[in-house]
Amino acid sequence: MANNRREEWVRQLRRMADPVLEALRQRVLKQAMPVESAAPRSDCTHMEAFGRLLCGIAPWLELGPDGSDEGALRRRYAELTLEAVAAAVDPASPDYLWAPPDEPKPNLQLLVDTAFFAHALVRAPRRLIGGMTPELRKLTADLLIRSRVITPGPNNWLLFSAMVEAALRKMGFPADSTRMAYALRQHDQWFKGDGVYGDGRNFAFDYYNSFVIQPMMLDVVETIAGDAEEWELLRSRVLRRMRRYAAIQERLIAPDGSFPAVGRSIAYRCGAFQALAAIALRRELPEELHPSAVREALSAVIARTLDAPGTRDENGWLRIGLCGHQPGLGEVYISTGSLYLASTAFLPLGLPESDEFWSAPAEPWSSVKIWSGCDLPADHAVQDL
Repeated sequence: MANNRREEWVRQLRRMADPVLEALRQRVLKQAMPVESAAPRSDCTHMEAFGRLLCGIAPWLELGPDGSDEGALRRRYAELTLEAVAAAVDPASPDYLWAPPDEPKPNLQLLVDTAFFAHALVRAPRRLIGGMTPELRKLTADLLIRSRVITPGPNNWLLFSAMVEAALRKMGFPADSTRMAYALRQHDQWFKGDGVYGDGRNFAFDYYNSFVIQPMMLDVVETIAGDAEEWELLRSRVLRRMRRYAAIQERLIAPDGSFPAVGRSIAYRCGAFQALAAIALRRELPEELHPSAVREALSAVIARTLDAPGTRDENGWLRIGLCGHQPGLGEVYISTGSLYLASTAFLPLGLPESDEFWSAPAEPWSSVKIWSGCDLPADHAVQDL
């Protein structure tokens, strides 16, 4: 069963990735990708699909090739991804994914998805950054640097600017440490308790702690943790809080793989569980969560949100919705490219097949146990993290 789960995850991830990566490799993404949206999004939706897909697939690529069939696949997809990156960051490419050089006022959304691309680079420094030629690395840095013209708002957007700088630092280019420090300090001040941050000063009942805040905070602070004791202490706090948030997320997954459809951006589907997936990838799950139970819980969410009829069009592109095609669930900023944040549910594919997450026998997750009458320890809020 465990090995079958991994094969199914790889199949699902490839099914999501192939239309995007193949179109970019051929430099026809802007021609081939349909754009479903409630408002015009053609100037940013392709960058969304690219950056968000890579953010989720990066740990799988980082695992690298080996003698297995899957290892050969990872080699092929790493090569394909680098070809896609080359098409995306070259200003001479028809699929260049940033604004034209003479664009006086680029779409603010481009900062968001430049950051998801940057996050992919941070998550796969050997296979993505290390696989680039010097020329490709320079073009990539140039695209990242262009996002500095966009001023982020006083909310989770601060982390987008910070993540861009973290990637530049990983690539060996000068980075603006002030942007990273400001984003981290502000979010630390916005912590509300029980593993949850505000999105700015206010609390929002949605999944943005998972979509953006907690995964980006942890990877940004780890990029600079060695610079000062302040960042090492913050890294410890961020990790403790994220582990608590992962425990909360696991309890949200119902026995049938559904979860509360509340808050903004619910059309990101299984991407709502990026934080839980990221903690599993790090082997930092809370003690009460067994890796194989989390595997089963995430598998149920992936199947529930990606296998429903109408999820994809006839050419395999994702469509707006949470369980099938539900365009009414898409806010005005949601478009076809936005949906590829669903890839981040697959982060544990960065663990080797021998890891307990994949090799241990299946176990039921918390809600399965609770709603079948099993006794479990009570879940208590933890405020002082």
